[in-house]
Amino acid sequence: MQMVHSRFNALLSACVLSLIATAGWSQSLTWLGTLPGYDRSSEAWGVSADGRVVVGGAYNAAGQQRAFRWENGVMQNLDTLGSISSVAYGVSADGAVVVGWAQNAAGQYRAFRWENGVMQDLGTLPGGNHSAAYGVSADGSVVVGESGRAFRWQNGVMQALGTLGGNQSWAYGVSADRRVVVGGAYNAAGQQRAFRWENGVMQNLDTLGSISSVASGVSADGAVVVGVAWIAAGQYRAFRWENGVMQNLGTLGGDQSWAYGVSADGRVVVGWAQNAAGQQRAVRWTASGIEDLNTTYASLLSSGSVLRRAIAISPDGRYIVGRGRNAATGREEAFLLDTRCTAHNGDVDRNGCVDDADLLAVLYAFGNRGSNLGRVDVNCDGVVDDADLLIVLFNFRSGC
Repeated sequence: MQMVHSRFNALLSACVLSLIATAGWSQSLTWLGTLPGYDRSSEAWGVSADGRVVVGGAYNAAGQQRAFRWENGVMQNLDTLGSISSVAYGVSADGAVVVGWAQNAAGQYRAFRWENGVMQDLGTLPGGNHSAAYGVSADGSVVVGESGRAFRWQNGVMQALGTLGGNQSWAYGVSADRRVVVGGAYNAAGQQRAFRWENGVMQNLDTLGSISSVASGVSADGAVVVGVAWIAAGQYRAFRWENGVMQNLGTLGGDQSWAYGVSADGRVVVGWAQNAAGQQRAVRWTASGIEDLNTTYASLLSSGSVLRRAIAISPDGRYIVGRGRNAATGREEAFLLDTRCTAHNGDVDRNGCVDDADLLAVLYAFGNRGSNLGRVDVNCDGVVDDADLLIVLFNFRSGC
């Protein structure tokens, strides 16, 4: 009996220490605003591994857009290649390299790679009159995009990746290890299909029963691909592809959905989906299904604010960026959502009282593991276990 009592005290002490150590952790939503003079709207397309840097595009009243790089609350205008417009679509893991497209002095669109304040024109494929960059490897050395055909750029060389028998293709994502490229290409029948390219071979990922699909993102090792595909009914749906199987990720009750980004391990997918009212909502898909980010993080949203599209996710799944409506400014703005778990005192259902309902919630989820467990992971260690149960017991009846 003494041994059991000692073990209980030891677990309780460890539990309390864990709670204290993580008490400063909190989820947060940051609206990024716009560039000075670009007060119409903004949209985020990429985020660094640590969530410190966000990239995208901001629009002025005339509809002109500029690529931006946001860091520590400051939105930096990356300028253009000599004309009026640009937009950033991808960023390296450390936030140092940004890629996108910009107009040159002749008004032509060119893929760019920005680093240390210098915007480099990546040129075009032979015979091409335009180019755009949409993705970059984790280390910033490989850039992918399109110049009539999908390309992979490295060390100053732009390599055409071919098509699926048609006359055009686009590359939208590259794996962290630089090996796998994904995007869309036309086949000989003129139908667009999602592709996965590796070692010179472009693989057709097929569709969800209709004629078109396109891949938007890829996991770190290239094994998982996400994007959008049309179903037999003519509606388009977000998909997750792995081991030759394309999975329909569904919607929030509406007709359409689209997947843009995926975590490094391929387990968390972000994008948007229509709800039953036909409204576009930012969503996250996990093994548990689809999740409306507006519901999960409702406490972070002021009245009237809405997260419309989730476009990119950090490798560890913690940071999500995209576009929504900021009620405080009345604008469509880029957002940065930090989904880090919030440690608490055991009040799982947030009713102000640690009671039987909280205890049962933890018991029901006991043994579950993952990064999206919600408040049943009381101490935020990625597993619902004795430590979480003991925090609830220690604070039982608190606030009641």
